[in-house]
Amino acid sequence: MSSSFFLKKELKINKKRKQPLGDKKVGKLSKKLNNEASISSSIRDEEIASDDECDIGGEAIANNTNLAFSDESEEETPQDKRLRLAKQYLEEIKNQELEKAKERQLHDQVSQRLQTDYLDSVGKLRKTIAANIEGYDAANLVKLKHKKQHLPLCSLALATDGQFLFSGGKSEYVLKWNLRSNRVVGIFNVESYNEDFNKGVLKRRSHVIAMCLSSDMRYLALADNGQTIQIWCPKELKHLKTFHGHRDVVTCLVFRKGTHELYSGSYDRSVKVWSLDEMAYVESLFGHQAGITGIDALTRGRAISSGGPDCSLRIWKITEESQLIYNGHKDRVECVRFLNDENFISSGTDGSLCLWSALKKKPLYTEILSHGRQENGEANWLTAITCVMNTDLIASGSCDGFIRLWQATDHYRKLKQILQIPVQGFVNALAFNQDGTKLFAALGQEHRLGRWLRVAEAKNQIVIIDLLRNQI
Repeated sequence: MSSSFFLKKELKINKKRKQPLGDKKVGKLSKKLNNEASISSSIRDEEIASDDECDIGGEAIANNTNLAFSDESEEETPQDKRLRLAKQYLEEIKNQELEKAKERQLHDQVSQRLQTDYLDSVGKLRKTIAANIEGYDAANLVKLKHKKQHLPLCSLALATDGQFLFSGGKSEYVLKWNLRSNRVVGIFNVESYNEDFNKGVLKRRSHVIAMCLSSDMRYLALADNGQTIQIWCPKELKHLKTFHGHRDVVTCLVFRKGTHELYSGSYDRSVKVWSLDEMAYVESLFGHQAGITGIDALTRGRAISSGGPDCSLRIWKITEESQLIYNGHKDRVECVRFLNDENFISSGTDGSLCLWSALKKKPLYTEILSHGRQENGEANWLTAITCVMNTDLIASGSCDGFIRLWQATDHYRKLKQILQIPVQGFVNALAFNQDGTKLFAALGQEHRLGRWLRVAEAKNQIVIIDLLRNQI
């Protein structure tokens, strides 16, 4: 076949495809489309039940749209993430530093407590409390009196916790006071156990001129104006033991702090050591040339005593079996007290209050006529002194009508009067509580050891004085 045949056939085919649709075909196609549209509209009408369902569907769609938009709006940017992580890191650092600060504070408190306990055990603890005292509560003085102790009060023994106080006087009764209620919770009679009086050795009836209480309130030792020492149970008020050994009247007693080792002084010029754990005599210490009038001790195995008319003080190194002698008073020495293991104070009938160092044979400071003069020009006797252990606070009493408070200043080289409290009568015993906020005074019309003077207008009673401190 020739090529012209194929060309003619292609032209026929192209011409046939380019022909437009006829009217019949267009009419059929439009009719078919209209039928399909009517069927779909009927189906849609059947699916839509009501207008409410339409609204609900619209709201759901809207809510989903809002959530989508809100998620997109709250999506965290890299900058916000960095800021959030930085805040979280800073908070962790802050918590860690707070924990470290608490640990450091606790460590400092424990370290300070250990240091304080160590200094206290070696007698080198120093507390300054006297400078904070600005007065006393004159409107709320507590006065304790009892018919069993109508005679002058002579001695006091205060419990370490400050809850109980034992008082003795020129009568045969010892009273136990509850300091919370200020009432007597126990009474016992010492005369029936005074063997010297019952045997006729003493003509004068018993009276308690000295008392001391152990630190754990397990033993109460008292001197009953005889040559013996009575040991009582302060809790049950039962008699436990009577110590014999002194050859004259026992005048002073003290327990070594934290132990059951008892030291006693007597007019027989000796100091005796007793062990209450074994209820036995240990040893005697000799050296004084006159009767002993006062004694004191701290935690170490040492005791200090005043020799009365021999005007001397002696520190007894019991374990080393040696003694140190101190002279400075011009007349009879009445009382002596340890401030700490390195310093002590003493007083006497010459009216002087002396501050000492254990390393010096002479007093570092002497307050002459510390309580004034009597009407006849003689010095008022200092009948009682006390202090708060390991502090600079001191109290002294006489018959001049005042209790005076002193501060040891200039590194325990001087005494400065800071307060005077008016009272009537002889101040025969003084005692501070542990923190020095309360002062207990035993008052009487007469001196605890005799009847040389008498203050008729005075009352035989115990006075409790609250000391006021500033809030610094």
